[in-house]
Amino acid sequence: MTIKSLLLSSGAALAIVSGAHAADAIVGAEPEPLEYVRICDENGKGYFFIPGTETCLKVGGRVRTEGGWYNAYVAGQTAGARGTYWHTRAELSVDTSTDTEYGPLKTNTVYRWDWQEGGATTTKLLWANITLGGFLIGKADSQFATYTGGAGDVINDDVIDFSLATTELNQITYKYDAHNGFTAVISLEDSNSGAGATGANGENSSNHYAPDIVGGLGYTADTFGFRVVGGYDSIVEEGAIKGRLDAKFDNVQAFLMGGWNTDGDKLNKYAAANGAGLGWGDWAVWSGVGVALNDKLKWNLQLAYDDLKTFEATTNIKWSPVKDLLVQPEITYVNYDVLNKDTWAGMLRFQRTF
Repeated sequence: MTIKSLLLSSGAALAIVSGAHAADAIVGAEPEPLEYVRICDENGKGYFFIPGTETCLKVGGRVRTEGGWYNAYVAGQTAGARGTYWHTRAELSVDTSTDTEYGPLKTNTVYRWDWQEGGATTTKLLWANITLGGFLIGKADSQFATYTGGAGDVINDDVIDFSLATTELNQITYKYDAHNGFTAVISLEDSNSGAGATGANGENSSNHYAPDIVGGLGYTADTFGFRVVGGYDSIVEEGAIKGRLDAKFDNVQAFLMGGWNTDGDKLNKYAAANGAGLGWGDWAVWSGVGVALNDKLKWNLQLAYDDLKTFEATTNIKWSPVKDLLVQPEITYVNYDVLNKDTWAGMLRFQRTF
């Protein structure tokens, strides 16, 4: 047998054996393809698709701890205002969004936990609402508070109150946005679900079923904006109107806000009492300025005054040493002319947002 014949015979044998083994081989199952989390760019920062669905999800929150020296919301250096305190808060927010033929179907849910030195931890469902096509239904702050925004960029911004009795209430709201700077809002709000279950100032509402009504109009351009909003308290049968002007020039922001009570001799949900038990009287004004000193430091000042001659001044520095971390020292002075008392108060806040 020649070498050539030997090689051909060996190759044929190997081919037969290999074919036999191939016929007997068990083919393994194909691995499942990896499914990566997809980002929802159209919904803004932080949203991602829930795997297997067309719903986008965003999870966020903040952790805050702050110490205080005296209490700006209590008149004079009384027992309620003296001494120091330490307060810690955690919030968790869950937002969802799904595209529909009527626009995004969204939900907003926020949980809050508070603990203060010497007390127990409190837990609450802060907000829980559904929005679609400009409509909002569920629990949120009143449009009287949110449409014009708060006051200054300070902690003690509502010593002269502009919204305390209008937070955390059930409502049906429609917001209109013309996408040219013009906006409007109309809202029916539950009289019994605000800061006080019996109404803003303790009125008996057990046999009352009519909602409170809020409406507002506004226009915002590049460097300025103006909004006006009114609220009617159906229990007291009085209300308030509030207007706000904002301006921004380079690194400087300023605002002026005024409020008018339809009856200065009465408290109502939209012109309620402050921590010292005092209302506005007929009117109140708030003004403030904020200056970005650099990309990590901002200085803020707020002044407020009302018809009862209550005067408040607050200033702070907001320092962000790293992204999403805030350190904020603040000092407040309040003079309660009607009570012939004044108060100095200080705070130091640390806050991490995620």
